Parts: sequence; structure tokens; C-alpha cells
Amino acid sequence: MDVNVKVEEKRRDALKIIAAIEKREMRQILAEIIDDYLERHEETLAILAQPGGLDAILEGAAEIKGGKFVKWQVLKKRSGM
Repeated sequence: MDVNVKVEEKRRDALKIIAAIEKREMRQILAEIIDDYLERHEETLAILAQPGGLDAILEGAAEIKGGKFVKWQVLKKRSGM
């Protein structure tokens, strides 16, 4: 599947410079950027692939919004870290 993406001029120019310096094609650099992005979100995608994964995320987000959470600093103190 081909996808067309509009990139603001400043970013596009920076990518062109990097491509020229590295003697690589722009599509190679963009593919690398996409791979890095997907890798960073791999855990989220795995959770979403599980039955009920999205529901668990939405439930957690609602609890946070409703003030039902414990700050990391409090947990650290409780555990003696």
C-alpha cells in the first residue's frame, strides 16, 4: 500500500539534508522512523490485541480521571525504596 504524507517544509528539508549526508533515500529514512515508532508502541499493540485489552485501558483512564490512583512517590515510600 502506498501512502502519501505531507511533511512541513522545515522537517522535509532537514530529512533531505540527512539523507544526502548518509547517502540514503528518503524512503529508507522514513521506513526507519516508522519502524522505531511501531517498536515504541509494541507493548500497547500487544495489550490491545488481547480480548478486553482496550476496555482495561479505558477503565484505567477513567479511574485516573476520577482521581482513583496512587502517585509513584507514595508507592516508593510505602515499599521503602
